[in-house]
Amino acid sequence: MKILVTGGAGFLGSHLCERLLTLGHEVICVDNFYTGSRNNIKHLLSNTKFEALRHDVTIPLYLEVEGIFNLACPASPVHYQKNPVQTFKTSVHGAINMLGLAKRTGSRILQASTSEVYGDPEVSPQPEEYWGRVNPIGIRSCYDEGKRAAETLFFDYYRQYQTDIRVARIFNTYGPRMSQTDGRVVSNFIVQALKNEDITVFGDGLQTRSFCYVDDLISGLIALFAAEGINTPVNLGNPQPITMIDLAREIIEFTNSKSKIIYMELPSDDPTQREPNIAKAEKLLYWSPLISRKSGLQKTIQYFQQTLDKAEK
Repeated sequence: MKILVTGGAGFLGSHLCERLLTLGHEVICVDNFYTGSRNNIKHLLSNTKFEALRHDVTIPLYLEVEGIFNLACPASPVHYQKNPVQTFKTSVHGAINMLGLAKRTGSRILQASTSEVYGDPEVSPQPEEYWGRVNPIGIRSCYDEGKRAAETLFFDYYRQYQTDIRVARIFNTYGPRMSQTDGRVVSNFIVQALKNEDITVFGDGLQTRSFCYVDDLISGLIALFAAEGINTPVNLGNPQPITMIDLAREIIEFTNSKSKIIYMELPSDDPTQREPNIAKAEKLLYWSPLISRKSGLQKTIQYFQQTLDKAEK
């Protein structure tokens, strides 16, 4: 197939482009490089089945494709809060433009939604049927509500135009090609530990997250895209929660770091728990994560160590 990947130069997008090429597809990577990086896709540029296009999805795009993965949107709080209006536009206008392209070409389209649609949940683990608890006017709402609005558009296109949609609710994902400065907890902790700096834990450190290694997540996205007749959101993530304080301790151990843990004020609207119920993915996609947190963290630590070593040369 000829497949369009928006946000294709980002952390997840670049891994997805790489896997799709391995499976024999032609890939058009679209990115405005706001948070994506050319370094993430430079090893793909020599592949004759790969094409990179600088474009912002808030502007209509006219291509002939057979499938679309819509991943375009800053995903870390540091980046999406820097320009919240543009973040919301990327989610909503981007969804409208990509759905329009899918409608015109008859393509199947997958939306990279997020566990953030559940907000600060009162239910754990979170099933797809849970409607969430989101602050619509908080500092995170540009992302949370933007993604919720995008889901609305996807299902309205499905009901009104019979557009062939898939919606993946992605839980915390980590791995190589994460940015050192994206403000996400795994990259923050690893970089701080490798530099033997204080590791900054927000709040009391008892809030939980469930971390999925990037290779597992990409397998889930491709399985969801390939599956027939799934017109419901599907959670993709690793259902093994860990507290932030325990994650910091694990990373200190795996890096043999001399870092100390310090505590800082918890940001506004930061969720206290995040854990996916993946029963639907297991049943419909025969998918569940295979890579352990220890193995995934060690691979990610190795990547950041190499990145830091290159920066010092």
